[in-house]
Amino acid sequence: MNTPSILDPRFSILIVLALLTAPAQGQDKDSTLTIGSKKFTENVLLGWMGTHLLQAQSIPATHREELGGSRFLWEALVRGDIDAYPEYTGTLRLEILADRSIPPHPDSFRAALAEIGVGMTAPIGFNNTYALGMRADHADSLDIETIRDLRAHPDLRLGFSNEFMDRADGWPSLKRTYNLSHTARGVDHDLAYRGLATGQLDVIDLYATDAEIKRYDLRVLRDTKQYFPTYKAVFLYRRDLQTRVPGAISTLRRLEDRIPADTMQVLNARAKIDQTDGSQVAARFVNRTFGLATTADPDTRWERLRRYTADHLVLVGLSLGLAILLGIPLGIVAAKRRFLGPTILTVIGVIYTIPALALLAMMVPPLGLGRVPAVTALVLYSLLPIVWTTYTGLKDLSPPLLESADALGLPAGAKLWRIELPMAARSILGGLKIAVVINIGAATLGALIGAGGYGQPILTGIRRANLGLILEGTVPAGVLTLLALSLLEGLERALLPRSMQS
Repeated sequence: MNTPSILDPRFSILIVLALLTAPAQGQDKDSTLTIGSKKFTENVLLGWMGTHLLQAQSIPATHREELGGSRFLWEALVRGDIDAYPEYTGTLRLEILADRSIPPHPDSFRAALAEIGVGMTAPIGFNNTYALGMRADHADSLDIETIRDLRAHPDLRLGFSNEFMDRADGWPSLKRTYNLSHTARGVDHDLAYRGLATGQLDVIDLYATDAEIKRYDLRVLRDTKQYFPTYKAVFLYRRDLQTRVPGAISTLRRLEDRIPADTMQVLNARAKIDQTDGSQVAARFVNRTFGLATTADPDTRWERLRRYTADHLVLVGLSLGLAILLGIPLGIVAAKRRFLGPTILTVIGVIYTIPALALLAMMVPPLGLGRVPAVTALVLYSLLPIVWTTYTGLKDLSPPLLESADALGLPAGAKLWRIELPMAARSILGGLKIAVVINIGAATLGALIGAGGYGQPILTGIRRANLGLILEGTVPAGVLTLLALSLLEGLERALLPRSMQS
């Protein structure tokens, strides 16, 4: 056969060439400012406001929205992956700068941030503090007005956002402060509201400016111990913007003290309840507030599909190609080296036990945001089926066949490439099929760290409770999986003798 096999060195060369020629992401960093935002509606809107204001001043700017939680954004800012993002003073004091014991005063924040090369605007206006909430009718039936009143009802089901479950001013400390005996579980913030509305949850954490408070007629439980700190919204930015892009910082500062809490709640409702695109909501606000004529033209569904597909194909292609280049040799070594084999298989197995989301998070501190950490995590996650099926395929070869190869006097290398690997090819191709299914699904999580792909509409759909957007990511991912499996089936029929095919 003249066609290069997936096990042939020439195939590896083709993969390497594809990796080298693949379009890179975010190469225009020096000429374009990057505004980041967290994965909840209000922060996305603030990110768009900053982006629109910069663009209105002819400053090239782009918005990388829904990048995960506070730590992701902070690490990205310090590293230089983004130039600015909206943050909250309570998060700064109790999470990001918790080890510095900073007094809750703006000057104290600025001094501590300046040491790290980060600047901070004055508050944008509103205080979006944490709170606990219940359906008003349920609270009335149990005579609950305050957080303290929860103590009399230990059977209530509590569901809090995952970040609130672990942060310094979150559930563990709140539980001690109010001497609560409840057990809480972590739930995505947007999904928690639906759990409350359907009666699956009784108490959830709120942000004070959430649009759902009015929509679901929720009672915000009074914090009689004044446990929750102030969460004034601000913009954090890299201080080198002052010299690198003159005018950028002063532009962001135009938002200072311009958004009261009731206005922010209305804007959140337009984006989340009325399903208006966040970019458009933000553009209308800055136009009305500052007399601008900024426009926001969201992509059509087909334009979004084209962009998401391109991103996802790059993530999957790069990570699967590298996993093949690493996995097959590792499987060979595991099968051929008695003492190294168990170690290789154990390490690969341990890596696979790490949840995909945790593996992605572990890649961010050393590698930053975007494609590189996502591809690295996906490579590690795809190794197990490739390594194990290569190992198994070689170990299961018939001893008489191997003895015949030895009788022919073939060198070890020739024996491996001409006899052993071709005979193990069916097993190896089976491992590749498993890796494809794992990889395409796990790649959707890359959107949490700015890698794009089909995970982006899924995240936005969850945030906006929009099933159509969720399907924009899930259906193409399923179709891509079926197409990839069909391609591998065709490759198996083309490369393997009929006697070795299923």
